[in-house]
Amino acid sequence: MKYHTSNKYYRWLIFFIGIIATLAYRIIIILNYYSSLLVAISWYIGTIGFIWYFAHRYRVQNHYANLIADKKLPEKICENKLTKDDCDALLYILKSISSSKAKWNSIAIFILSAAALAYAVVVDIIKLID
Repeated sequence: MKYHTSNKYYRWLIFFIGIIATLAYRIIIILNYYSSLLVAISWYIGTIGFIWYFAHRYRVQNHYANLIADKKLPEKICENKLTKDDCDALLYILKSISSSKAKWNSIAIFILSAAALAYAVVVDIIKLID
């Protein structure tokens, strides 16, 4: 098949990375009462997880939008044997996917997470040197 999704195991991996990253960020509130080391570890896990997860989401969302545009699917979809309501529903979905700002949200989270990670690594290295 010409069009295929990522490997099923990779999709599960990405799913769990997103869950773990989210939990790692949320648990920082609790860890603040116990250990600054655990806070730092949790923050790194969450940030690296978000970088990976949102880079993946951006790639997928961008691929969908490009495929819809490249194949001119909104223009072609109603030439099939669809009811008017089916056609309207599919056009709505395609236009929503191709005009969605979700990919920009994903890239913004990826970039900001990567910048925060780079900053934290530099600061932590400076602390170790001092």
